[in-house]
Amino acid sequence: MGEDVDFENEIVVQAPGKVNLLIRVLDCLPNGYHGLWSLMHAVNVFDQLRIRLNTGHDQVRLTCENADLPVDRGNLVYRAAEAVLRRAERSVGVDIELKKAIPLAAGLGGGSSDAASTIYGCVKLLKLEWGLSELCDVGAALGSDIPFFFHAPCAVVQGWGQEVTPYAIEGERWVVLVNPGFPIQTKWAYEQLASHRAGAIPVRSWAEARERSCPVSWDEVIVAMENDFESPLFPLYPILGFIKEKLLALGAQASLLSGSGATVFGVFLTCDAAREAAAQLRRDTHWMVFDVSMGTTTLPHVPIPLKASSGAMSV
Repeated sequence: MGEDVDFENEIVVQAPGKVNLLIRVLDCLPNGYHGLWSLMHAVNVFDQLRIRLNTGHDQVRLTCENADLPVDRGNLVYRAAEAVLRRAERSVGVDIELKKAIPLAAGLGGGSSDAASTIYGCVKLLKLEWGLSELCDVGAALGSDIPFFFHAPCAVVQGWGQEVTPYAIEGERWVVLVNPGFPIQTKWAYEQLASHRAGAIPVRSWAEARERSCPVSWDEVIVAMENDFESPLFPLYPILGFIKEKLLALGAQASLLSGSGATVFGVFLTCDAAREAAAQLRRDTHWMVFDVSMGTTTLPHVPIPLKASSGAMSV
């Protein structure tokens, strides 16, 4: 109340999470990344970023209530703001407040989405006439999942994450996200995958065929859902397999590890079924549980009205 806000110099942007409905990890590329083929979909769990231009200094200043997150160049948000300023050849202060709802190192793309939202927000505030290719170029230089969020809610992602093709799945589904409360670092997960298998498994013919035939139905997607990380990680973390079985027992049409984990999600036919399953999990466990719709929003987002941004985030 009473805050003096310059609406020309401030924006609040939501950053959605994502799940991998299908992820096939391919051979290592010359740049050190692994190639992949993944069908990604946004989910309506959001971090929130308030971004301000500040002529009183010429630095990036990031704050976050989560003490586990760095607020310097160790954070993708910080590097994303720096990258926009450098490419735009602008010298101005950028103050960013990050509110986290997406769990850390959870396979939900929270850090990448935060970075994409930062790029978008800074571009809007600086009134840069950048197109989609420029947004993606800046994002791809920072992290492999970032370009996806400029094509959300659904896309096929290939290469090391820089090849993104918008995709469409007909109909609606709801998702229950279950995070057991511990992180899994992506680099370590890739090392486990590499040591677990003799070689990469080719992309399924379903994936190649459906890439050429869009949209598809949810029924087609559900029977094809796979994640290469489940085989090496489930024996090391039996709780992940238990969560998957629990979601299926509670009525999920399919359940899968998202990305390299540790979040496991279930896809439900109706909102009521998802809410009932989530309510039981909250009663019976101490896990972090979200029941939300599959994402329909896209980046660039329509910014949240500043006058309404002081309230709690809607998840």
